[in-house]
Amino acid sequence: MEIVELKEILPHSVDAVWQVISNVTRSDWVPSVNEICEADGIRSFSMEGIGEIQEKILVLDNESHRLQYSAIKTPNPLEHHLATIDLSDINGQCLLTWTTEIAPERAALIVEQGMKVSLDGLKQVLSRED
Repeated sequence: MEIVELKEILPHSVDAVWQVISNVTRSDWVPSVNEICEADGIRSFSMEGIGEIQEKILVLDNESHRLQYSAIKTPNPLEHHLATIDLSDINGQCLLTWTTEIAPERAALIVEQGMKVSLDGLKQVLSRED
């Protein structure tokens, strides 16, 4: 199993970042995804170049600002996938920590690239909403 982690301080409040992250059907910050549907704790979407994906929302905690989800259906089956986004306050700014456990290890590079472009998309959305 491989662990991919991104950490970044965003010049926005935790609440502003959480407003975007916690809306599990919001797709404007996820490049190559036009629409995300959610039913019974499962979100479904199609990602350009990858295909249909389903993720089970495991934790959506407004108090701790934690989102945790697991990919349960992917075009190339995964042995293990667990992603966690934690937000915390650092002097009025938001420390975003995004960790993904992934197996097989060969999938880690693709997952990391997706996380990085999504983080860039999140920054763009937040800067427009200022």
